[in-house]
Amino acid sequence: MTQQLLMIEDDTRLASMVGEYLRQSGYGFSHAATGASGLEALQASSPDLVILDLMLPDMDGLEVCRRIKGQGGDASRTAVLMLTAKGDPMDRIVGLEIGADDYLPKPFEPRELLARIRAVLRRGGDNSGNSVSAGSHRVMRFGSLEIDRDARSVSVSGNLCELTSYQFDLLVALSERAGRVLSRDQIMEAVRGRELEAFDRSIDVHMGRIRSAIEMDAKDPKRILTVRGVGYVFAKQQD
Repeated sequence: MTQQLLMIEDDTRLASMVGEYLRQSGYGFSHAATGASGLEALQASSPDLVILDLMLPDMDGLEVCRRIKGQGGDASRTAVLMLTAKGDPMDRIVGLEIGADDYLPKPFEPRELLARIRAVLRRGGDNSGNSVSAGSHRVMRFGSLEIDRDARSVSVSGNLCELTSYQFDLLVALSERAGRVLSRDQIMEAVRGRELEAFDRSIDVHMGRIRSAIEMDAKDPKRILTVRGVGYVFAKQQD
């Protein structure tokens, strides 16, 4: 089945060029020029991924992302790739904090956009169609924390935790290496397959979101520990 993409972008010329490129790459593509029309299109078509510009004429792109992630049901699990102003890390951080799965600074190369889209969709679709050997341990348990890699779900004491697809993969990468101290570069490389960009604080933002979801007290974490000056370690022994 063809995966569907929705681009919410007021620059119609850019949207037209991006749409032509992505259609040639095998994706379905639709475009909305405002935040309001984009939210309506999201409800009508249920795309697999939204390419969301930060600067829109009627509302802030961050507000659009907040509404997408806050409406519940399948729509809240729609992947969001934000287009941000080049060199403005605060926009990226805020976007990631409210649930965006990835970001791409403008101006961008279409090939990089395509690579980011494929990576986000791959992370969200790992539970469909992949065969798993009978001996594979696809559910990991650490005390009351349960990570189901097939269902791509995380729960604590039976209560489901809300994570983006990227945050889920970060948690899996850490848990698979429980007890090992990992630098930010190593964590990003394990998940994204590319080195951490200079001065990029996105990994810390995601860790904060994961802690808020899985820790009893995010300010006093027991599962994901910070090793000052190095990175993070996932605790082997947990309650």
